[in-house]
Amino acid sequence: MSDITHVTVLGTGVLGSQIAFQTAYSGFQVTAYDISDEILEKAKERFAGLAETYRTDGVAGAAEGKAAEALTRIRTSSDLADAVHEADLVIEAIPEVLAIKRETYEKLAEVAPERTIFATNSSTLLPSDLKDYTGRPAKFLALHFANHVWKFNTAEVMGTADTDPAVFDEVVAFASEIGMVPIPIHKEKAGYVLNSLLVPFLNAGYALAAGGYAEPEDIDKVWRIATGAPMGPFQITDIIGLTTPYNILSNGGEQDRSLAEWLKTNYIDKGKLGVGSGEGFYPYK
Repeated sequence: MSDITHVTVLGTGVLGSQIAFQTAYSGFQVTAYDISDEILEKAKERFAGLAETYRTDGVAGAAEGKAAEALTRIRTSSDLADAVHEADLVIEAIPEVLAIKRETYEKLAEVAPERTIFATNSSTLLPSDLKDYTGRPAKFLALHFANHVWKFNTAEVMGTADTDPAVFDEVVAFASEIGMVPIPIHKEKAGYVLNSLLVPFLNAGYALAAGGYAEPEDIDKVWRIATGAPMGPFQITDIIGLTTPYNILSNGGEQDRSLAEWLKTNYIDKGKLGVGSGEGFYPYK
């Protein structure tokens, strides 16, 4: 059992809001931080939507009041010092841009209590790329969630060479306490297990569509029918949100940047950001 009681989640986007809600649903006090009160107002709507999703998806206890109780355990703040002053654990789920993450950790290191553990939910970056900006390399590691955390409940735990083994074990225990299946990663790997498999798969789908070989819905159809998988790459991307793969691809090589531009021009610039915006590769309204 961990000693963690207060958790702060930095970032209230698609996955950040899910992590915050799932943690509150599991009985922890949660503070959700984002950079403006306007964004936090949208986050409150997202939390309410998650409470309804937990009820409609039949998550145990949700319809009997547990989802509503979870909402009472989440407070919001756009003041970083206020957001983390009680935190035993900070889970960072901000945009997948190295410079933004480093800047955030520098600010966080100045205001968080010394005891606080920092965990990044970065999808593709190595925690070693960030540890020197945290002010506490021994208490820093990665804790990576999959989208739709209430049913796709893996939590990959990955430290650096400087991570204290006791901190690693405590975060593994915490992951179990919030209903996740913790997956210890023995050494650093960009993308962990999940994204080492998923990102090349998604990029292959983008390349087929961007290259004019087939339409996104037909690519998804081939994958579903031929493999028995429930979703194809574009259905998965709509759930993730298009900005996350865009940010990852924008920082890659020439081919990756070409795919990023295809996503931007054909979808993102048209407001088609995925399920959260009501339309991505597919309409959801």
